[in-house]
Amino acid sequence: MRSRHCNWCCHDIGECEGMNAWVETIEVVVHEAAGGTDDTRVLRLARQDGAPLPAYRPGAHVDVYLPNDLVRQYSLCGPNPQASDYRIAVKRSSESRGGSAWLCSHAGNGTQLRIGLPRHAFGVDETAAHHILVAGGIGVTPVLSMAYALQASGKSFQFEYFVRSEADTVFRDEIMRSPLAAHTRIHPALAPDAVRERVAALLAESKPQSHLYVCGPAALMQMTAELARAALGDGNVHMEAFGPMAPAEAGEREFVVKLGSCSTAVVVPPARSVLACLRDAGHEIGSSCEVGVCGSCMMRVIEGEPDHRDSYLTDDERMAGTHFLPCVSRSKSPVLVLARDT
Repeated sequence: MRSRHCNWCCHDIGECEGMNAWVETIEVVVHEAAGGTDDTRVLRLARQDGAPLPAYRPGAHVDVYLPNDLVRQYSLCGPNPQASDYRIAVKRSSESRGGSAWLCSHAGNGTQLRIGLPRHAFGVDETAAHHILVAGGIGVTPVLSMAYALQASGKSFQFEYFVRSEADTVFRDEIMRSPLAAHTRIHPALAPDAVRERVAALLAESKPQSHLYVCGPAALMQMTAELARAALGDGNVHMEAFGPMAPAEAGEREFVVKLGSCSTAVVVPPARSVLACLRDAGHEIGSSCEVGVCGSCMMRVIEGEPDHRDSYLTDDERMAGTHFLPCVSRSKSPVLVLARDT
């Protein structure tokens, strides 16, 4: 069944006193759980009531609402976006804050979960003459669904998959036994300089009007995007991250945040987030991912210049400077005045 819950606190409507928009969720059950690699779990999700799940476009992801009150985002990586179930892959992170660890340890056949409707922030540009797909590690999940769609539609594409080792290659056997194999090159255990050289070489060989899509570790994405924008242009480069893209920088400065008409100034020191400082000051602000990817803590900018470090806002939204994610972003101006986004 579907239910509606609050994106501010994740409670059902009848229990919630939150302030953000209501969002629709679907009750699902894990009907298959398998190990993709030693530290990766591949889960198939189906609706509890047996009805079909909504179709999605390749590159889409869903929010997964866990029983330990966490919300995490996972790309849909099945070969058919019209299938009756969804497939996600979860990599256990050594820095897990409870999401991947819970799913890898506790999610098995019959586990009940809630998910949001598919989100389509990352997808194939149908105008491209050629598609360059670049994946790093578990970042293969959205890229894999794109590869299947491009193969099915007969589009021109290549799939470059960078991994730490052969043993860490999620979906390796599936890819290499399918028609995708003719378009795929898997690159295990390359040093960072060698990865850069490989990306630069494939861009140098790229066809006119190519578009590049990348998902993976922040360092790979930043390096690939930098090279691709220089070679293909900003509009031909697409990426998705499920973690903060911009790490804390040396020499961070202290600044002040105010909430709307509230005259109380909240000081944000270099080592703390705006979200944490506002909460310490007594402001109840909901959040879920706290790494700048889900948008649930988003606020409006009333005054000041944000220093955007999230992976949620579009380039146009960052340029407009009207919205702000306090979990990761900071301020370029001495004072930043914010309001809760309702």
